Amino acid sequence: MHRIIEFTKMHGAGNDYIYVNTLRHAVEDPHRLALLWSDRHKGIGGDGLVLIGQATTTAADFSMRIFNADGSEARMCGNASRCIGKYLYEYGLSPKTVIRLETLAGIKVLHLHLSEDGRTVQSVTVDMDEPALAVKSQLATEDGSLREGEVTATDGTTATGTFVSMGNPHFVVFVDDVETFDVARHGSALEHAAIFPERCNIEFATVRADGSIRMRVWERGSGITMACGTGACATAVAAAVTGRAGRDVVIEMDGGALRIEWREADGRVYMTGPAEKVFDGTIACDD
Repeated sequence: MHRIIEFTKMHGAGNDYIYVNTLRHAVEDPHRLALLWSDRHKGIGGDGLVLIGQATTTAADFSMRIFNADGSEARMCGNASRCIGKYLYEYGLSPKTVIRLETLAGIKVLHLHLSEDGRTVQSVTVDMDEPALAVKSQLATEDGSLREGEVTATDGTTATGTFVSMGNPHFVVFVDDVETFDVARHGSALEHAAIFPERCNIEFATVRADGSIRMRVWERGSGITMACGTGACATAVAAAVTGRAGRDVVIEMDGGALRIEWREADGRVYMTGPAEKVFDGTIACDD
């Protein structure tokens, strides 16, 4: 059967995904379609596929499922969640400026910041919940934690870093100069290190003299991306717990900057940043 599916291309700080409203278009095989559509030469092009859908609980307004460029499903994406907030408001699916979004990593609360005329979403603050510094299912150490510890990949690549889970696993490595660091070589090796049962997102970061942090990321299932929202959160947490930065910091990535605040009052991480629409389109889908 041949169908036409409408999609919207959006990005948050350069982290670009293909968004489909499944309330209008059923997507039967998102793993396969994410792999096909994400191809930047033969498909639409993007870091993956995001499905906007009906929530399965009355505690949430809508749901999000996200599939990486290799077809694997992720638990959460901060940049994608901000784009969903913009999509829901600007396409008239919700008049709310506080939206509860169901993800595999739990319900995330989106606070939309509007333009003066109230027509567009300028930025979004996402309550990313509390970070976890110990998750045995994501890190194969005795207690599921690793702070300033060494990880060795199967090819012999080693790195010293800190494990932080934002629902999905992250390993944050601080280096002297992230601009010249070989992110592709080290990131691809470390993603598959045996210590990470579910594979891992790898962040490489340098703390600047002004207190901001320059970060580059190798995303599990996607490779180098322009930005990673959960990765920015994990980097901020890792910097705070290792004494490199405070709890309110700007993380600058290849595609732009995010403000990350790890509040002492409630222990939750709040991420604020932009969301941008690139274009609408249609694509043929063979079921």
